[in-house]
Amino acid sequence: MTPKQVLEKQKIFFFTDKTKSVDFRISQLKKLKSILKENENILYDAIYSDFGKSKYEAFSTEISLVYSEINSAIKNLPFWSHPKRVSTNLVNFPAKSYILKEPYGNTLIIGAWNYPLQLALLPSISSLSAGNTVILKPSELAQNCSVALKDLINKNFDVGYFNVIEGGVEATTEILKLKFDKIFFTGSTRVGKIVYEAAAKNLTPVILELGGKSPAIIFDDANLKITAKRIAWGKFLNAGQTCIAPDYILVDEKIENKFLNELKIQLKNIFKKQNILTENYVRIINQSRFDKLVTLINRKKIFYGGTYNKKTLHISPTILSDVTFKDKVMREEIFGPILPVIKFKKIDEVILKLKKMEKPLSFYVFSKNKKNAENIFGKLSFGGGALNDTLMHVANCSLPFGGVGASGIGSYHGENGFESFSHSKSIIDKPTWFEPFLKYPPYTKIKFWLMKLIMK
Repeated sequence: MTPKQVLEKQKIFFFTDKTKSVDFRISQLKKLKSILKENENILYDAIYSDFGKSKYEAFSTEISLVYSEINSAIKNLPFWSHPKRVSTNLVNFPAKSYILKEPYGNTLIIGAWNYPLQLALLPSISSLSAGNTVILKPSELAQNCSVALKDLINKNFDVGYFNVIEGGVEATTEILKLKFDKIFFTGSTRVGKIVYEAAAKNLTPVILELGGKSPAIIFDDANLKITAKRIAWGKFLNAGQTCIAPDYILVDEKIENKFLNELKIQLKNIFKKQNILTENYVRIINQSRFDKLVTLINRKKIFYGGTYNKKTLHISPTILSDVTFKDKVMREEIFGPILPVIKFKKIDEVILKLKKMEKPLSFYVFSKNKKNAENIFGKLSFGGGALNDTLMHVANCSLPFGGVGASGIGSYHGENGFESFSHSKSIIDKPTWFEPFLKYPPYTKIKFWLMKLIMK
């Protein structure tokens, strides 16, 4: 079945109004959770085949987040979808005002390869929760996960409701020519622009979850041991192939050496057998990405690591020191296990520099003084972040997840995902027992005076 035929079936299915029933949506979400639970081992095998990732990490970074999102939607959907009463102004007296949440219709979800289950299913859950139909296009780079998703979803859901279409760039290009009611894309800024342009031809609204160079700033009063531990974990989880990983470090020059040494200690503790393949450290997704990452390692600036295995596509956790903003590694998002460290003297100079750069998806501040965080968070624009931690804001479905500027458009997770895939329809409910005479001609001076009195 072609993408066009699938979309036609989904249009027909949506017109039946079945998806507008909250009970139907909840039943489908429960069904999805049941299918995932029954087939967890298939998903573990697929992730391992694509990345060499352990069951523990596959569950903690992918499947657990999917379960959490489904549970949140099932629990809260009746409340999220209920008409919301709002106040009515004097001009509309007497009346009731409320907002109805309605689904957009037929949606397209384009997933990413780095977390191939989570980044495909979370937006799908948001869209289904809002009452839409979904065509899911997983990344072809994580091939085994793409096949697993197609098998599980297409065998268990009506093609007119929820369907997976596989394929590469050509397939995605053809799908994007179709007219959807909303498109969700996770990936690079470069490809995001292509998706945005294609959507614009049909005036289709989009949510773009992109990336960018997400900084971590370390002040001289930070707890260096816990800072280094949390950065080591956040940066090198999934071998650095995480859109919200700290891309580079900005550290106060007074503590630079202490931080670097502590980071080395923590990396040795976390990855005890650095040059041996272990289930605690995944490989790079493909040869092309591996080759590109290797070119970013300036051997003269290696503080720690820098080893790699071309046959297995592993690159060891690598720290680069004495880095400047002019270095090659600082020209674009790294998306791999290479961490540049830049020292600074004055935070105001850092803020000015960062203001001139593209807005990142995430931002991390490490300091015991909350005023330092308030200064950074207040002056710089970014998608989301944390004080004294990395990545963990993504694990709270009560927080919106999304970028700003070059790092993305729109947000999702939890209620924010429901809102992003819902249209807010405004309704005024007026009785017929009263009608203000000011609305109608003739427009006399006394009416004008009364109108100004009311409207001021």
